[in-house]
Amino acid sequence: MSRESDFYLRRLHSLLGIIPVGLFVTQHLVVNHFATRGEEAFNNASNFMGNLPFVLFLEWFIIYIPLMFHAFYGVYIAFTAKNNVQRYGTFRNWMFLLQRVTGVFLVIFIAWHLYETRIQKALGTEVDFDMMANILDNPFMLVFYILGVLSATFHLANGLWSFCVTWGIAQSPRSQTIVSYITIIAFLALSVIGVQAIFAFV
Repeated sequence: MSRESDFYLRRLHSLLGIIPVGLFVTQHLVVNHFATRGEEAFNNASNFMGNLPFVLFLEWFIIYIPLMFHAFYGVYIAFTAKNNVQRYGTFRNWMFLLQRVTGVFLVIFIAWHLYETRIQKALGTEVDFDMMANILDNPFMLVFYILGVLSATFHLANGLWSFCVTWGIAQSPRSQTIVSYITIIAFLALSVIGVQAIFAFV
């Protein structure tokens, strides 16, 4: 792959990670958080999202296709990246490594999550509060989902920092520090929303 092609593919990968994938992850966590208000509230929110006009078009062209490109190219980046945290154990080098590790884990987690929800729905199973409660009744799956949510929120928040740097939004050291604080707050806020939603099903 030429340097020019790699440059543009990485830019596209970064952009899709925030818009639309990052926005979808945030929306998905917020919808799941309705579980904290009870079974009926979650089912109503889930049904509303599932009955949007042109839902199949939205799912494929706003979620699945961008997500697949971001995931597959991200795996390529992860396994071709040169990690040097043993030699240079700086904060950003550790964030770089964790971004790759969480990305690979998320490919596995999202594939399993889609199997347990979207594919089961296609086979006739109702995707509702009871489905998620049954899944999370298993202690292993509970831990797996908590790790999945924390990986997703970290990957999104740290990816937002990388996006701002890659696209020239945060170029000076001061602006990058400010963005670091903003993304840490975003990570903590989304993590609380996501983990609270998980425990609401238990």
